[in-house]
Order: sequence, then C-alpha cells, then structure tokens
Amino acid sequence: MLDTTTGEVVEKTLTHKDNNVREFYSTLSEPVRVGIEATGSMQWFLNLMEELGIECQVGHPAKIRAAEPRKQKHDRRDADLILKLLVENRFPSIWLPSKELRDLRALLLHRHQWVRMRTRVQNALQAIALANGLRRGPSLWSQVGQHTMASLPLPPHAAHRRSELQALYVKFEAEIERLNQRVEEQACERPGARLLMTHPGVGPVTALATDVFLGDPTRFANGKALVSYAGMIPSEYSSGGRQRLGGLSKQGNPLLRFLWCEAGMHAARREPELQRFYRRKLIQKGLGKARVAVARKLGIRLWIMLRDRIDYNEFCRRGQMRQKNGGACAGMPQTGYGAKPSPTE
Repeated sequence: MLDTTTGEVVEKTLTHKDNNVREFYSTLSEPVRVGIEATGSMQWFLNLMEELGIECQVGHPAKIRAAEPRKQKHDRRDADLILKLLVENRFPSIWLPSKELRDLRALLLHRHQWVRMRTRVQNALQAIALANGLRRGPSLWSQVGQHTMASLPLPPHAAHRRSELQALYVKFEAEIERLNQRVEEQACERPGARLLMTHPGVGPVTALATDVFLGDPTRFANGKALVSYAGMIPSEYSSGGRQRLGGLSKQGNPLLRFLWCEAGMHAARREPELQRFYRRKLIQKGLGKARVAVARKLGIRLWIMLRDRIDYNEFCRRGQMRQKNGGACAGMPQTGYGAKPSPTE
C-alpha cells in the first residue's frame, strides 16, 4: 500500500477470514484505489469494494505477468508489481460486466450445465439400447422409444440402472424446459436480444448469450477484435518470412463459441449467403474449419446488429446498398454487411 501524500509504503499480510478485510479497508481515508488480478473467486471482493465506495480496478493476468521479466513469482512480488503498475498508470484494467449481466450469465451457464448432464444420460441410455439390439436413433427419445427402452428384458442390476437413467432423463427434460422459458422471457425483455433473434437460425439462447457476454459492443474496434475476444482466431508461431498457424486460440468464453457454432449450422440451412459460404469453405477446408468459419461470420453479423441496433432486414438492406455502390455508402462504417462481406468478416 502506498500513501501518495507522504510516499510511505506499507506492507501488511491480510488474511481473508472473519471481518478482517472489511475492517481494514473501512479504516482507510478516501480517496482509495485498489488493484487486483482477475481470478475466478474475486466477485465477493468486488462487491465489498463497491459497498465501501472504493475504486477497484481488475487487471488482465497475462498482461500483468508480461510486465515482469524476471522468472520469479510469489505473492510479495505480485503485490509489488501491481502497486508499481498502479502508480505508473500502466495497470491493464479489463472491462467488467454489470450485476444484471452477471446474473443473466449465471442463468445461461446453469442451463448449459443441465444440458450437458442430460447429454451424458442420453449417451448412457443409447449405449444400453445399442448393446441390446435396439437401434432407433433420435426416435429413442420419443414416448414410444422410451416405452420400448423400458420393456427391454435386462438383468436386475442393468434394469435398475436403465430405470434410474430414464427417471433422470425425464427430470432433466422438465428442468431444461423451465430454464428455456426463463431464457426466452429474458431475451424478449432485452432490446438487443430481440434484434438478434430476427436473424435466421438464431434463437433466444444464442441471442441472449451474445448480448450478455459481449456487453458493450462499441468496445470492439472491428470484427477481428471481436473474434479475437471470443477465441476464434488461429494461434500463430511465425518468425521471419515463415508463417505457421495452429489451432484456434480458444482464449475466450467457451459457451459463446459453442453457441455460435451451433447457431451457425442452423443459420447456414436457412440463410442463402451463409449457406453458399459454408459450402465453399466445406470444399476448401473441410468440415471442422467450415463450421468454425460460419460461426465466426455469424458472430460478426450479430455484433454488427448489436452495435448499430438494427434487425436482420436492415442488415441485409445495408449489405445490398454496399454491393450496389461498390462497397461504400455515405455515412456508413466500413464493416461487413450483408451479401458482400468486407475484410473484417
């Protein structure tokens, strides 16, 4: 801790138990500025700082570490480095979502966890069915398919396992349906999500996730910054005149990437331009890269719609105008619109 008036530096070990943290920060005279490194369990501390009226900046861990060339890392050196960056006004602060956005993110993550658990139960039931000669494919999850599954002659322990898995599947289905309704209600209440749902293949879950995980769309300079934030750019290990590209960086939100990939396939079936783009990339790059390319293009489209507050029809109209005018329209930003994508897409 540095007292900027006297220049005195105080070093104190503060244990996070009982009310020690609250008592320490409440005794400090204003103004106070606190810097911490982003961690998964920092929310309670941010809430405390907000309650006490203390300015708290959260720093990017990788950028903070890059500011220290020495290969020695421990808590005391980390604290000294954070203090040094704050004093020199070089602290790499990151954007933080509001309480409302964090709560909506929790809803989406909760639904996604239930969907993943349902998938595991479905895989186990499908394995039991295939092991006993029952091949029904997707129709296994219909009422007739589940009744046929329940009537399979199995040994006692296998039959008990099947019954428990079927009961879990019914429970997961009911809970996921309730969560879907809550997500749809929240998506309909947010203007940005309503605009995104006008795009073919984009439902309430993808629209709401794009809205709440991106937050303020104006903080991205262009489409490349957006997909870099989402982790949908290739890693690169280039040197001199040799360029070496690897797999996706995946340095972003995994749920947002998953939903964009899922929605991209639905949009490619319904939207002519994305369908042509997908088929072209499928021939050039193969299935995996084609799916990611469509997801990336769809993500940039949704970001443009959020940033400009336009629906899908207006997005297509602007794209047609850009195509007719040779890619330039008066008063229109140079970003990817409509049927003729710009380099940012």
